[in-house]
Amino acid sequence: MSTAPDDAPRKQVPVETPPLVPIDPDRALAAESPTGINWSNLLTELLVPILAIFTALVIGALIILATGASVLSAYNGLFFGAVGSPLALANTLVEAPPYIFAGLAVALGFKCGLFNIGVEGQLAMGAMCSAVVGYQVIGLPMLIHLPLALLAGALGGAVWGAIPGLLRAKTGAHEVITTIMLNYIAIRLTDYLIKSPFRDRSSSAPRTPFILPSAELPYLFGADYRLHAGFILALIMVFVIWWILSKSTLGFEIRTVGANPDAAQYAGMSITRNFVLAMALSGALGGLAGASQVLGLEHNLKASFSAGYGFDSIAIALLAKSSPIGIIPAAIFWGALRNGAGLMQLQSGISISLINIIQALVIVFVAADQIVRGIYRIRHRSAGQVVFTRGWGG
Repeated sequence: MSTAPDDAPRKQVPVETPPLVPIDPDRALAAESPTGINWSNLLTELLVPILAIFTALVIGALIILATGASVLSAYNGLFFGAVGSPLALANTLVEAPPYIFAGLAVALGFKCGLFNIGVEGQLAMGAMCSAVVGYQVIGLPMLIHLPLALLAGALGGAVWGAIPGLLRAKTGAHEVITTIMLNYIAIRLTDYLIKSPFRDRSSSAPRTPFILPSAELPYLFGADYRLHAGFILALIMVFVIWWILSKSTLGFEIRTVGANPDAAQYAGMSITRNFVLAMALSGALGGLAGASQVLGLEHNLKASFSAGYGFDSIAIALLAKSSPIGIIPAAIFWGALRNGAGLMQLQSGISISLINIIQALVIVFVAADQIVRGIYRIRHRSAGQVVFTRGWGG
């Protein structure tokens, strides 16, 4: 076999040069960070809800001035009523656990592209299940009875949350409609159970019997401060949900389905499975919100006991930008507003309704954050933000 001489002409093979890709400065900055975190974007996103709260308080101050009352007196009462003493701070933290659990429930649904408005009903079902286990199961030590009551609350909420998830996955029924309808069913069902089969006949008010001491969440600093171990449990669940969403395969699938269900299905992910799991987990968190109130604070379940925790949780999830870690300060802030409203009214004569106005303004400025960005000249957020929902039937 003959070979070509070394000086023979060689065929020139054209080399394709890759197309130029514009550099995204945000991605470049993140790549330079040793942790891979874009600190500039992170600080900007943290700044927006803080400025939303500040703007809402400024508008609240203008409303107070319009009524002729003292802004300083009103906000002084709000501050000291919320965190002005160890007892006030403890009472503010007492309000936080149901808000943390319920906020996590809504945020988890957002991550999967689902709008869970049914936390109020899931909370009611979880409270009922935990109350029944708390007073009917006898003869168990706290080490078994308390976890069993908490598990019953979580399962009650999970079942109630899985129903709209299954309906969405199998029939296309939108979860906003089904969760709203299930709220009414859950609230009326628990009212019936409290007033009839599970009512404490020795009480003049409609309520269940008191749970056994072995099912009570212990107080952290004594009964005077009322702060119970449900607060610690809520903090633990924050980091559990953060780990699931950030570090686990299940969390990756939930986030992928939430961002683009078509791409997720093409990659082999089960849309049905993730919808049902996300709503069941969300419902379990809502159930724990109800269980924490019954086992840690009320020690029984009264008719219509919920004070709107499920609906407030939507605002908390929006304020936290669906971040599990962000749920903690958002929930404490919401609890502070609620706890400080009473002293504000006493010191200034301003109606507690002002707190509802401030809360509503915070929601508006966080949901429509372009208003805040326009007022304070903050650059527009980059692509890749959390998809809250994909719209009706999307």
